[in-house]
Amino acid sequence: MYDISLPSPGFGTFRLKGDTVKHALTHALNAGFNHVDTAQIYENEQDVGEAISEHTRKRGDIFITTKVWFDNFEKSAFIPSVEESLTKLKTDYVDLLLIHWPSPDGKVPMSEYLPELVSCMHKGLTRGIGVSNFTPELLEQAFSVIGEDTISVNQIEVHPLFQNRDTVNYCQRKGIAVVGYMPVANGKVMENDVLKAIAKEHQTTPASIAIAWQHQLGVVPIPSSTNEEHIQANLDAIKIRLTPEQMSKIEKIDTGKRLIDPDFAPDW
Repeated sequence: MYDISLPSPGFGTFRLKGDTVKHALTHALNAGFNHVDTAQIYENEQDVGEAISEHTRKRGDIFITTKVWFDNFEKSAFIPSVEESLTKLKTDYVDLLLIHWPSPDGKVPMSEYLPELVSCMHKGLTRGIGVSNFTPELLEQAFSVIGEDTISVNQIEVHPLFQNRDTVNYCQRKGIAVVGYMPVANGKVMENDVLKAIAKEHQTTPASIAIAWQHQLGVVPIPSSTNEEHIQANLDAIKIRLTPEQMSKIEKIDTGKRLIDPDFAPDW
């Protein structure tokens, strides 16, 4: 396994396109973010690549993640799609390449697409590989195909209102890094009384508390914002140290309800 070191937090680009993502990412890089998360299906790899290439930061100082969409899982399409992503991103490699979702209904078997993911690493197209939205059961299946020491990361929905504990705990026991998307639950954390009270104690916002909580659990948050002030606050949030009592209070507000659950999602 590539000894992957994930900068925390990362900057998420989901739903950001065109000049919007360019400006936001430029602000993020200026603020000090050095981990950028994108995906083929976001349709913004070109914009992300331009923002990175035009910045004064060196490519080697920026950790880039992208994800392969399931339309490209067949052997004939997989590597060409990754090469297209690299062209759009204006780079020879990404630091982390993920399977975005497991193939819906197993239409393309793992035995076809996971070896292609490994091949991307062997060809130097990516330094590390992993998956996204995989349950422990799906990870066990993946291990049977490409081995337990190959998958570095599982990117999943994690926030105080959906803590996804079983999958987080499973991954951490297996030595798989967890990247948590939707860390502020689409802004819903701002409405939670427990998070508001803890935020008041730290003279910050519930959003910053949510990010700090995730970071303190050993999960890498990838918040997204187009607001320069919020981008800086998201980066600074990992400096907040929550007390055991505050962590315990947050543990009790888990609703068990996902925000991201498309019709092609696996059987959670």
